[in-house]
Amino acid sequence: MRRFRAGDEHAFTVIYNSMKYIYIALLMGFTAYAQGQSKITPDSIRSKMQWFADAKLGIFIHWGIYAVDGVGESWSFHNKQLPYADYMQQCKGFTASKYDADRWAALIKESGARYAVITTKHHDGVALWNTGQNHYSVVKNTPAGKDLLRPFYKALDKYGIRRGAYFSLLDWSHRDYPAFTKDSNRYTIAADTARWARFLQFNFAQVQEISQAFHPDLWWFDGDWEHSAEEWRAPALRQQILDDNPQAIINGRLQGYGDYETPEQNFPVTRPAFDWWELCMTINDNWGYQPKDNHWKTPYEIITIFADVVSNGGNLLLDIGPKEDGTIPAQAVQVLQELGKWNKKYAKAIFNTLGGLPQGHFYGPSTLSKDSSTLYLFLPAGIRGDVMIKGLKNSIKHVREIGSGQSCPYKIVGKISWSPVPGLVYIQVPEKVQDAYMTVLEVQLDGPLELYRGKGGLK
Repeated sequence: MRRFRAGDEHAFTVIYNSMKYIYIALLMGFTAYAQGQSKITPDSIRSKMQWFADAKLGIFIHWGIYAVDGVGESWSFHNKQLPYADYMQQCKGFTASKYDADRWAALIKESGARYAVITTKHHDGVALWNTGQNHYSVVKNTPAGKDLLRPFYKALDKYGIRRGAYFSLLDWSHRDYPAFTKDSNRYTIAADTARWARFLQFNFAQVQEISQAFHPDLWWFDGDWEHSAEEWRAPALRQQILDDNPQAIINGRLQGYGDYETPEQNFPVTRPAFDWWELCMTINDNWGYQPKDNHWKTPYEIITIFADVVSNGGNLLLDIGPKEDGTIPAQAVQVLQELGKWNKKYAKAIFNTLGGLPQGHFYGPSTLSKDSSTLYLFLPAGIRGDVMIKGLKNSIKHVREIGSGQSCPYKIVGKISWSPVPGLVYIQVPEKVQDAYMTVLEVQLDGPLELYRGKGGLK
């Protein structure tokens, strides 16, 4: 992965050229995304991707009419769990009556997130802004009666958080979109190219509205799986966005014309072979608000997942689903607040760092400073006994627990003077400095990281 270049580039070449990264991403049960070969070369976008690489944490927000009855967002009618007419009846109950964009943004800031992505329009076609197109919006078709995006993005700016816009490429409500439910088909594109052209004109127009009104730093497309890049006119759509904002970042769900990859819900088994990637994940089991879903992840679970993500050079996009009135469930608030406390305590080991040690050198997550001279080790709560690093060729200047600043004793075991094989580093972690969720150690090295990757022989 090219993004791991820092400090001693030769050392990193030795480390990473010996590894083969296999991308394994398990996606949600209702769909799977077959990501095609990227048409975008990493070097052409490296400079604009730097803030994203440093950000590590984003908050995803799924908010729409589906929160009224607490049903699956769009999929509930697409999969015929309820009639489409009943689904759309929820428009009458979507009030946003307690929506406080500043409170949302303040909570996102408290969590430690550097960017936030909101559903400007899901697959049901109901826009959260006052679209100029002749189609559904919360402004025209719900009691909310107002643009919900503008105050949110303004609040993000106040707290220094980057703007992200989710946009569904497909629109199951639009009269000119081919599919409606999973086994329906209004028409085929080949048989009615003019109708498909009308839909594309509508789609491009809505994207342009969002781009020019809200200037997103990041576009999070979804729904690309139903058509090819050619049918979506993906290169032209990408270019339209970049014409408005050359620094805009686009996710990988644009049939090969995105900038980074987005595995969903489950952590890849091995480090993805992409320069930039992001795991999108719910706090419970659903993206939008569903009152019957009480399967909330604990702060410990979210923190350990997040540590795994940053250790593997990725970002976490953590989702919340507000209620129809705009309030955020208390359980989600509590998770974000606890995550924020931990992020504040260990910020130097999380943000603006590089992915950590290759597998086998340390049994747990780790990160590196950008000059690769400081190694950060993430330890689960309640650890007993010493922790161990294998294959570290560097000398250690000091080891300390970041939160308390307390030094941690260490020793080298098994080093033979005439052998090139490094000894094993054992570090003692005093119980009194351990964090309730995850403790992070700072290991200051004598220079850029150097690792032994041999087989233990004498040569």
